[in-house]
Order: sequence, then C-alpha cells, then structure tokens
Amino acid sequence: MSEYTIYHNPRCSKSRQTLTILQENGIQPEVILYLETPLDTNELSSLTKKLGVKARDLLRKGEDEYKQLGLKDPSISETDILDAMFRHPKLIERPIVVKGDNAVLGRPPENVLELI
Repeated sequence: MSEYTIYHNPRCSKSRQTLTILQENGIQPEVILYLETPLDTNELSSLTKKLGVKARDLLRKGEDEYKQLGLKDPSISETDILDAMFRHPKLIERPIVVKGDNAVLGRPPENVLELI
C-alpha cells in the first residue's frame, strides 16, 4: 500500500497532471476514483482537516448542483456542505493528494510537490 493517496477524476486534466507528477517522482499512489466510490462525511471532514480548509473551500462553485442546492448561502452549515458533497461528489474540488496527516489540492498540479 502506498503512503500517498490521490482522490482522482481521470476526466479532469488537473487530476491527470497531478497523478503524472507523482508518477514522475517514483510515487505510485493509491488511486481513489471518488466519483465511483463517494467519500462519506467523516472522510470528507478528515480531508478538510488535513488540507486546513473549511468544507466550503472544497466546493466546485461552477457545478449545477452548487447553484441548485443554494450552496452559495453563507448560513449553510459545515455539516450540510459535507452532506452535499457526499450526495453529489462532483461538487468536490479535485484532485486531493494525501500523505499521512498532510494533504494538498492539486490546483495547480505542482502543489503536490509540497508533499514529496
């Protein structure tokens, strides 16, 4: 089992570029296709802590679900945002790379170099 994990969407160019950077540095991460295997709210909460961000910071604001669910509303709780990301995983910004208790968002992909 790799010490690195990438929450990956192979259709996303940033996600593919981030994975390539890892592989070019000799790292074969555990790849989690989070759209096929959605993260539960506890896993999402853990990721936000490792990233040092609020759940709102991981939302993809351009997605239709973001608008339909009214997630722009600042009064929506952290718990409700995590639940929305669990129910609609395409709302999760990607890719996320984890090593131990640390994580980075691969936007830009070079951010992953902080973990290497």
